[in-house]
Amino acid sequence: MKNKGLLLVVSGPAGVGKGTICKEFLKRNNNVYYSVSATTRSPREGEVDGVNYYFKTKEEFKRLIAEDKLLEYATFCNNYYGTLRDEVEKRLNAGDDIILEIEVQGAMQMKEKYANGVYIFVLPPSFEELESRLINRGTETMDIVKKRLNRALEEFELISRYDYILVNDIIEEATAKLEAIVAAEKAKTKRNVELIREVCTR
Repeated sequence: MKNKGLLLVVSGPAGVGKGTICKEFLKRNNNVYYSVSATTRSPREGEVDGVNYYFKTKEEFKRLIAEDKLLEYATFCNNYYGTLRDEVEKRLNAGDDIILEIEVQGAMQMKEKYANGVYIFVLPPSFEELESRLINRGTETMDIVKKRLNRALEEFELISRYDYILVNDIIEEATAKLEAIVAAEKAKTKRNVELIREVCTR
């Protein structure tokens, strides 16, 4: 019988590089699926509906909430972000590994429903570097940047609820550490009960 898939939840402050790590990890591990989140924010240049996000109107998003079709959702700067229940559960039940790149608020909701998931908090090498990354990506006003930095300080207080931290300084090194985390999790005894029983029983 195929084991249930591994749920990887990668989160951390805006601008820390969660998306960059996940993108590099998926390039090197094409057997892992990326969970595309839904959002009500406007697409940034180059973003594609159904690839980067499922872009929804606020009315559509509120309907998803009312119909319990989201595993988690959060709001920030008057926009909703959330994870579609069907997409994640279908993959996990089929034995596929799936990676979620979500906000901290959403990760805490996920942890209540999927305690067996692997929760990874991405840190910047310094707070000054986080500020620099947010400013240099040039997609938001300074007012929004300040709000994101204040939110980051609040999110840092929740680090102890995660299984691992991952410092995103050099992207290749951060990706390799994520791969090491996955390998360690797959080797845990609690995830290999059937294999142990099969090998260790006469």
